[in-house]
Amino acid sequence: MAPPKTYSSISAFHSKLLGAKRILAVCGAGLSASSGLPTFRGKGGMWRNHEAMSLATLDAFERDPGLVWMFYGYRRHMALTVKPNAAHYALAELARKVPGFMCLTQNVDNLHIRASHPPSQLKLLHGSLFSIKCTRCSFLQPSNADDPFCPALAPASLPPPPNQPHPILDPNTPLPSVPAQDLPHCPKCQIGLQRPGVVWFGEQLDHQMLEDIDKWIEAEKVDLVLVIGTSGVVWPAAGFSEQARTKGETSVVVVNMELEEGGRNNRPEKEDFGFEGDAAVLLPRLLEPIIGRMVVEEEGEVRWVGGRS
Repeated sequence: MAPPKTYSSISAFHSKLLGAKRILAVCGAGLSASSGLPTFRGKGGMWRNHEAMSLATLDAFERDPGLVWMFYGYRRHMALTVKPNAAHYALAELARKVPGFMCLTQNVDNLHIRASHPPSQLKLLHGSLFSIKCTRCSFLQPSNADDPFCPALAPASLPPPPNQPHPILDPNTPLPSVPAQDLPHCPKCQIGLQRPGVVWFGEQLDHQMLEDIDKWIEAEKVDLVLVIGTSGVVWPAAGFSEQARTKGETSVVVVNMELEEGGRNNRPEKEDFGFEGDAAVLLPRLLEPIIGRMVVEEEGEVRWVGGRS
């Protein structure tokens, strides 16, 4: 079935947006790719000669915690060297303008937080690179931006040579071995190794957070679900838009670099929308009737002109 004519109509979307009281956003790695971060998502996403997804497991950490920490040390370093893009700022401003807005992000890079997204309207589904958890007693340090995280991980935080890729990405460049004793141990129990506070494959998302999301979705009808920078195939994030639909007439709005061939994007409901392209370019334009126009000051501060008062 061909998408309806209004599927990619910005004016039709704006009409729907201006009448929306409750909006849900589900964000994926494509949102942060616009800031210059690699996604490492899916089969074929490689870090050195390792499939990146194979490093994001507790088994991998137990086998070689130094290797896994080097991978995450590099990801932490990269996240700290880039800035939130216009889409992050647009979502943060939408939260300030629409009390009934909630953002669920699969991203662990803290760029939403650095864009000053109101914490009460943001759920970090997969945790954060900058929270640190004990593997033994689960003691959690919620915020640690040390770069490098510890001296043994310094190679992951070195700047690359001019106009060259980072040496740590080259599988032909030997990677220093990092024994477990050189990695930080828990400051509380003094025994367990510290690990990134992210949700690895095979681990459960935070139960209380999921309950809170369910309650928010079920409380009232959700008018719009913005699916941004994600294919929508990773669960449970993939199910939130369908869960929201059960409350009534809900429009699902996909904003992604590619609208999937033969997937749900090509079989939209009557009131759905799909916009193909860079979220950092599209999202500020799509949300402009509410958030106004973004202006970046010389010192890097962001302000908004116009929009809903």
